[in-house]
Amino acid sequence: MADQVSGESCRAHVVVADDDAAVREAHAKLLRKKGFEVATAADGEKALALLQETAPEVLVTDLHMPGLNGLQLLHRAREEFPELVVVLVTGLPDVETAVRAMQNGAEHYLTKPVQIDELVVVIDRALERRRLRLEATELRSRLNERLHFNNIIGSSPAMQAVFDIIEQVAPTRASVLITGESGTGKELAAQAIHRNSPRTRAPFVKLHCAALA
Repeated sequence: MADQVSGESCRAHVVVADDDAAVREAHAKLLRKKGFEVATAADGEKALALLQETAPEVLVTDLHMPGLNGLQLLHRAREEFPELVVVLVTGLPDVETAVRAMQNGAEHYLTKPVQIDELVVVIDRALERRRLRLEATELRSRLNERLHFNNIIGSSPAMQAVFDIIEQVAPTRASVLITGESGTGKELAAQAIHRNSPRTRAPFVKLHCAALA
């Protein structure tokens, strides 16, 4: 049975999974004292159910558990919750397993007995990286929406013809000359071509030719 406490302004929601009740409750108690909201699970299956039920930011899981072990839980959890912070804990340090854990998306790999201050530092740093990743993803999404050619306003037949040309030339390596009166959106068209091209991840560089000697 999972044990959960509520908090109005907790540092993060954490699920602690460990088949050793004493270790599990000790970690939960200490994390609560550090300001985290904690739910506990005695095995991997119960931990996975808790993740689906509560959608926490952090999972701290023992490696060796009956049924669904820590690595299997890590794999399932990261499939369903790509931004979940996962910290693996084990009583038997194993370099090969540690490497596998990191390759599968674990933020860190700690050996028992776990020092709670070290665990808190690991969680806080991982949460900060998570926050930065989410912000970067949001910014990229906003930029993509702004630069996508469908977001250039215009429903006239002439603008629809421009959209068609952008869609045709963007995937190619052809050089494109955009002409038009000042203020008609030549730069927006150029950005839309770049955004929809295979070079979309490369920088879009603007050069003011009239300023060159």
